[in-house]
Amino acid sequence: MALACVLACSVVIPFDLLAQNPSAPERAGEISRIIPAVNIARGAKSITASAKTIVDWLDFVNTKPSARARVSLDDGSVLNIGSDSSVHIVKHDAGAQQTDLEVSLGKVRSQAQKITQPNGKFEVHTPAGVAGVVGTDFYTAYENNVMTVIVFEGFVRVCNLAGVCVVVKAGQMTTVRNGDSSSPEIAQASLAALTDAIAATALEGPSGTAQAHHISKGTAITLSLIAVVTAVVIPVVVTRGSTPSKTTTAPGCPIAANAC
Repeated sequence: MALACVLACSVVIPFDLLAQNPSAPERAGEISRIIPAVNIARGAKSITASAKTIVDWLDFVNTKPSARARVSLDDGSVLNIGSDSSVHIVKHDAGAQQTDLEVSLGKVRSQAQKITQPNGKFEVHTPAGVAGVVGTDFYTAYENNVMTVIVFEGFVRVCNLAGVCVVVKAGQMTTVRNGDSSSPEIAQASLAALTDAIAATALEGPSGTAQAHHISKGTAITLSLIAVVTAVVIPVVVTRGSTPSKTTTAPGCPIAANAC
């Protein structure tokens, strides 16, 4: 009987511990606002999202036509996801400030918190390349095998899959075609490109009016104001040390603070 009790305890206790401490998914944040219909793919499950729905690591946030979603990440960063888009929250470690997102289709505007941790990173991957930031506000789209990055504030290091990188500053944009190994070209973002990016990812505020979206520090443009402006030149002033506007790197260059 004593032997039987020992064997029973050796079998039952581990399973009891497992039952009390299941392998819980890592939380990344939560849905803060949606325009239906939005769903979250979690493994084999499909969850209809609503405000306060938890978003975990490895979740796919999928928006249908005319639907949009705002995801508030746990480090204070915000993702505005446009219609017909799929964003994979691969990882979001708020403490270590390590975020990996994958956009397989569609549009997302990322308002990332400033990176202060030594190994911190905030990266948005597409099949054409990757955009990495140190703390900024930028837009990423992937459609028709082309990745488009528009920067509203700060700067973003954009690399193609060959590891060739450029630094895109506020008010600028670049595109990367899937399979292209040449250095991406940087251009001043036109007013139409800026407003289209804002409109594609904007969610209306509680009062029904469009919220303000920042182009650069001290400058805010609302969708209603943009609608009546026919020609505007947006000055861009970036004073972040001596960061070059364009740089190339060897393949495999990491996207992180002070890298490349």
